Amino acid sequence: MEHTEEYVKLENVSKIYGSKEVKIIAVDEISFRIKKGEFVVVVGPSGAGKTTVLNILGGMDKATSGNVWIDGKNIAKYTDRQLTGYRREDIGFVFQFYNLVPNLTAVENVELALQICKDPLDAETVLEEVGLGKRLKNFPAQLSGGEQQRVSIARALAKNPKLLLCDEPTGALDYNTGKQILQLLQDTCRKEKITVLIITHNSALAPMADRLIQFKSGTVISETRNEHPVSISEIEW
Repeated sequence: MEHTEEYVKLENVSKIYGSKEVKIIAVDEISFRIKKGEFVVVVGPSGAGKTTVLNILGGMDKATSGNVWIDGKNIAKYTDRQLTGYRREDIGFVFQFYNLVPNLTAVENVELALQICKDPLDAETVLEEVGLGKRLKNFPAQLSGGEQQRVSIARALAKNPKLLLCDEPTGALDYNTGKQILQLLQDTCRKEKITVLIITHNSALAPMADRLIQFKSGTVISETRNEHPVSISEIEW
C-alpha cells in the first residue's frame, strides 16, 4: 500500500513529571513520523515511555516540550478545551480492559460514545463489521472477553476517528482470541484506510506492522518501515 501523506509527526517531545528536586523524565526528546493509513506497532519494555506517548497523541496528557503534529495541527499548543474536542472527535481508544458500561447492551455501549461525536458511523453496522451482528442486544456479562474487546473496538471505530490508539489491546485475552483481535485491527486499517497505532511489549508482532517504532528508557531507539508486512495469522510466538 502506498502511504504518502505525513499524518503524525512528533518533534523533540519530552514529558517530565515532578519538581526540580525530583524529576522523572518519562519521555526524552523523541521524534518520529507516521503516514496516513499506516499500521504502526510500538514496542518496548514496561516503563519505556510507550503509554506516555500514546496519552500525548490521544490528548490525555500534554508534552512538557516539543511539537505534536496531527493532520497538520500542533496539538501540543492546544488549550484544555481544544484537547477535549480533539479527544472526542478525532481519536478512538482501545485499552487492555474493555471499560464497557455493564448495564448497557453492546449496541447501547457503542451508541453512548457516539453522542459526543460530530460525524459518527452507525453503531449496529460497525458491530456487524467486527463480527458481533448476533450480539447487539447482549450485555457485557453475556459476552466473552474477546467479544467485549470487539465491542470496545467497535465503539472506537464508530467515532470515525482520524487515529485509532490501542494500548496492549490483547493483554487480557488468551493467545488465539488475541490473534483474532489483532487480525481485526489490521484488517480495519487496510479496509478503512484508518491510521492505527498499537502499543505492545510483544516484539513478535513486529512483522505485521507497516512501521515499527522501538522504545527504550524514554527514547526511540529505532524506527523502521516494513515494505512487506505479513498477516497476523502467519506469526507465532
